[in-house]
Amino acid sequence: MELVKPDIGLLFWMTLSFGILIFLLGKFAWKPILGALDERERSIQESLDMAKKAREEMAQLKSGHERLLAEARAERDTILKEARIAREQMISEAKAKAQAEAGDIISRAKEEIHNQKMAAIIELQNQVATMSVDIAERILRHELKDTEKQKALVAGYLKDVSLN
Repeated sequence: MELVKPDIGLLFWMTLSFGILIFLLGKFAWKPILGALDERERSIQESLDMAKKAREEMAQLKSGHERLLAEARAERDTILKEARIAREQMISEAKAKAQAEAGDIISRAKEEIHNQKMAAIIELQNQVATMSVDIAERILRHELKDTEKQKALVAGYLKDVSLN
């Protein structure tokens, strides 16, 4: 196989065509293409700058958001702490009030028991005294039917009184 050997004329015309093409491209196409490339580069740079700015703003918003979250958490903790303290205070006040009322009820009950006991003792003493008088009266009636027994009883009492 034989390789294609270009002729000098062909090379001349190809070089001339290529030169004209380069000249025409340089005159009419390079400037708009370079301008479009520059415009494209500028728009890409602006997009990158805007993305960087947006990223910075997002970082600021994120830090602001985190700060707000931290403040909200702190406020929530404060509210919970205050609620816990109020609950404990209410419980302690209720316990103290219940203990005071229980103490009052117990003291009134003890006083009532003491009064009932004293009334029962007095009633028992009155009944014992009444029964003693009744028994003594029955014994004396039975014993004093006879005059001799009366004289002996009086003598015995006088003897006891003189000894005391």
